[in-house]
Amino acid sequence: MQNQVVRTRFAPSPTGFMHVGNLRTALYEYLIAKSMGGQFVLRIEDTDQERLVEGAVDIIYNTLRKVGLQHDEGPDIGGEYGPYVQSLRKDLYKPYAEQLVEQGKAYYCFCTKERLDALHESKDGEESFGGYDRHCRDLPKEEVERLLAAGTPYVIRQKMPVEGSTTFHDVVYGDITIENRELEDQVLLKSDGYPTYNFANVVDDHLMHITHVVRGCEYLTSTPKYNLLYEAFGWALPTYVHLPLIMGKNEDGSVSKLSKRHGATGFEDLVKEGYLPEAITNYIALLGWCPKENRELFTLAELAEHFSIDGISKSPAVFDYDKLTWFNAEYIRNMPQAEFIAAAQPYFQQVFGDKQVNLEVLATILQPRVTKLTEIPGIIGFFQDLPDYDKEFFINKKSKTNLENSVTMLEAAIAELEQVEDWQLDVIHERLIALAQQLEVKNGTLLWPVRIAAAGMLVTPGGAMEILAILGKDEAVRRLKIGLEKLHH
Repeated sequence: MQNQVVRTRFAPSPTGFMHVGNLRTALYEYLIAKSMGGQFVLRIEDTDQERLVEGAVDIIYNTLRKVGLQHDEGPDIGGEYGPYVQSLRKDLYKPYAEQLVEQGKAYYCFCTKERLDALHESKDGEESFGGYDRHCRDLPKEEVERLLAAGTPYVIRQKMPVEGSTTFHDVVYGDITIENRELEDQVLLKSDGYPTYNFANVVDDHLMHITHVVRGCEYLTSTPKYNLLYEAFGWALPTYVHLPLIMGKNEDGSVSKLSKRHGATGFEDLVKEGYLPEAITNYIALLGWCPKENRELFTLAELAEHFSIDGISKSPAVFDYDKLTWFNAEYIRNMPQAEFIAAAQPYFQQVFGDKQVNLEVLATILQPRVTKLTEIPGIIGFFQDLPDYDKEFFINKKSKTNLENSVTMLEAAIAELEQVEDWQLDVIHERLIALAQQLEVKNGTLLWPVRIAAAGMLVTPGGAMEILAILGKDEAVRRLKIGLEKLHH
């Protein structure tokens, strides 16, 4: 296997949204392949027809595209080992299952659903061979042929060893041993002719030359079932990489497996909450993997360059929304301004609609302050409507303002600003600084009442000049006059 090209595959079932656990699996599969000069394959596993959700395949494609995980082969771009959708490979699996029957490694099972349900409800089923009592395992050949000829519905089950144990090696968890008595004679082919997830998985991984199987550690105990299939066919085993659980923090400080009660757990939900795809990807990469160098911020290309399997941890990782928010703020601050404006556009529109606004000035004051894009409407809502505020806001010890001198400052500012024709930030800045000198007051003494009147808030993103520039001349002067009127009453 050392001379083989490393090939990983992301094989999601289109059953709904993309959970962060699925996304991390896809990311690690991509990073393992790319860090070792290999190939990353996308395969859609839709054999469980009852659980399929309309539009789920599009969600898979859109998510991978947004986070930049470009696959080398897949349903949309083809490849040497297609088709890459399991339902289109349906006819492939039955001959393999029948081959195992002929070799005595699998058998036809004619047990009805009613019998199996009754078995699972009774203690007999629980105590014997993982849940199935192997009723059909040793049926006489003549009986099997009679039932087949009569068209009796059947499944094909694998014959599991009834004694001893099965050991396999995982690169994260080391050697794992499972007692064979815990292994059920698993169904390989269902009565509708579709393969089970486990069976199709093994056949497809072999036919697609997948060298590294990457999945959550909840599959550790299932791995002997996969290996026994590989061995039954005489196929080479893949390298197994099982990933630690992702946990969420509970209100009492304890942790449990990440679920919706902890917050958004789907990629699209996190994006809707204002997180950037790049920040989500960077953060998820560190949920279970530790880089060799002391840093946290990585582009996808840098992750591929620095990733190594030996950095994957056995310990569960805790999904910390505060930490994700920190990552997000870092990414927002480091974006080129034009990129930030494009990402923030939907949130600007919520406040301004189609009104023309100086977006460069808006971005200058927001980019250093915003931690999530969804915060934007709340932060800049005062641009849309002047909040009702108390005239006591004009009093500020540090700026040396009171109700009397604020009147003087606003009157002078209104007179000065009404004369400004080129309403640009640098022009407003120049005129107001000169005005403060002319009035022989500190800049803050003039700018505090101007900012309060313009914004109606004690705490604002940006200072008086930026707020005036964004409001536009007419609205800015109107608000300063409202402030003056408030001070007169």
